[in-house]
Amino acid sequence: MHAHPDQQQIEMAASMFSALADGYRLKTLILLSKGELSVSAIAEAEGEKLSTVSARLQILHAARLITRQRQGKSILYRLADEHVLQLIENAIDHACEHHPGHDPATDEDHK
Repeated sequence: MHAHPDQQQIEMAASMFSALADGYRLKTLILLSKGELSVSAIAEAEGEKLSTVSARLQILHAARLITRQRQGKSILYRLADEHVLQLIENAIDHACEHHPGHDPATDEDHK
C-alpha cells in the first residue's frame, strides 16, 4: 500500500468501493474472474437483459475494475488486473468470517 495516498488516489479508491457496493455488480465481477466474456454471454449467464448488463459494465469500467477489448464484432470484458480479484476474494472472505460482537441478524447497522 502507498504510505501516503493523495486525495485523488483516495477518491479513486472510494469510487472503486462504490462500484463494488452492489451485489449484482459484484456477481458480474465474480463471473469475469473466470475469464473474459461478451455482454451477451454475461447476460445469458446472469439471466439479465442486455441493457441491464451493459449499464452494469459501464459502471465497472468507469471505476477501472474491468477492461474491454474489441474482438471482431464483439467486445470482450475482463477484470482489470489481479488487484480486482484480490479485492473480491478479500471482501467475500471477510464477509464469511465470524466477527465477535457483530451479529448481522441483530446489528442495527445492517437493518
